[in-house]
Amino acid sequence: MKIKEILKIGNKKLSNITEANLKLRLLISKIIDKPKEFLITHNEEEITEIQGNKILEGIEKLANNIPIQYIINEQEFMGIKFFVDENVLIPQPDTEILVEQVIKNCKDANKKILDLCTGSGCIAISLKKYIPQVKIFASDISSKALEIAKKNAKQNNTEINFIESDLFQNINNEKFDIIASNPPYIKQDVIKTLDKEVQNEPNIALDGGKDGLDFYRKIIKESYEYLANDGKLYLEIGYDQKEDLIDLYNKDGRYKNINCIKDLANNDRVIVIEK
Repeated sequence: MKIKEILKIGNKKLSNITEANLKLRLLISKIIDKPKEFLITHNEEEITEIQGNKILEGIEKLANNIPIQYIINEQEFMGIKFFVDENVLIPQPDTEILVEQVIKNCKDANKKILDLCTGSGCIAISLKKYIPQVKIFASDISSKALEIAKKNAKQNNTEINFIESDLFQNINNEKFDIIASNPPYIKQDVIKTLDKEVQNEPNIALDGGKDGLDFYRKIIKESYEYLANDGKLYLEIGYDQKEDLIDLYNKDGRYKNINCIKDLANNDRVIVIEK
């Protein structure tokens, strides 16, 4: 079978899928181990039977709204390639805003950072790659997610201290200069309205409770004891959650200097709070 023939089959099968052609080209290029541009310049090229079968299997998964990142087991974040599968949330560009803000605050070589709800490890590993002098801890309640994060740390030659923990439960008496987190923050009733591909990501990484604030309440309440003096808390938030987070901050009363950073679409995206 030729590349152009399997492209035709795929585009017909995926006619109802968003960005079908892009996802199909990513799938084919990954399986035949060639850049996407190769598909344009060599569309008369024959693929092997094994490659063809793998591509057809991938097309079926795409048709069933399985994210392309889970099919090819890859997502880029902060210019770094990460392995992902159905056990972790797919890293998104919005989260890069949080990482960039932490990097700006890390001129001190002795800083110690905790990444709560690490998932694939994208935040922790990116921070270690861009500011190698810092000491990074990363925790998650999911042992399967931690396996993926450890795989990514090894793949990217980064030394991270991983801890299986329900938020701070197993963090012991460590003190951190920075605690960063992209916790689950989608309202339960909203999850079922999301894109079907997003609904195929792990619910445990999406579900923020009835009002989407369950994890923020716990993190703001418990972080204080784990932050060093003048330590900072960096939280990714939903575009409409800024006022809710400010309210939680005000009710707690132990923090100072709350700040909100917008993403590239001008949506509120990261809250920074100082102890």
